[in-house]
Amino acid sequence: MKPILASLSLATVLALTGASGANAWVRSGSVTTWRGTYYGSASGGCAGGTCSRSASVTGPYGGTIARSGSITRVAPHAFDYTRTATGPNGHSVTRSGTVGTHPYYEYRY
Repeated sequence: MKPILASLSLATVLALTGASGANAWVRSGSVTTWRGTYYGSASGGCAGGTCSRSASVTGPYGGTIARSGSITRVAPHAFDYTRTATGPNGHSVTRSGTVGTHPYYEYRY
């Protein structure tokens, strides 16, 4: 389980470092640990009111995990999202739904 967590962490770092660039971005890299070398890549972008990203990491024994997802603003304080995670055995899990946020209210004393 720890190699998968390390792999997800690498994918997250790759995704976050790339997100500060332009509307579309691609990043890749590798990290070597005492268990071997992990290779990761991530890409993402925004267009037409939807932002999406995908990332994958391949471990030293050839297993690959991947994550992808997108989010779309559907109302002033509501967003539809979908995300899929695929493990090294090929099984995948997809989640989707709508998230609401509360607007900021200024409180006066």
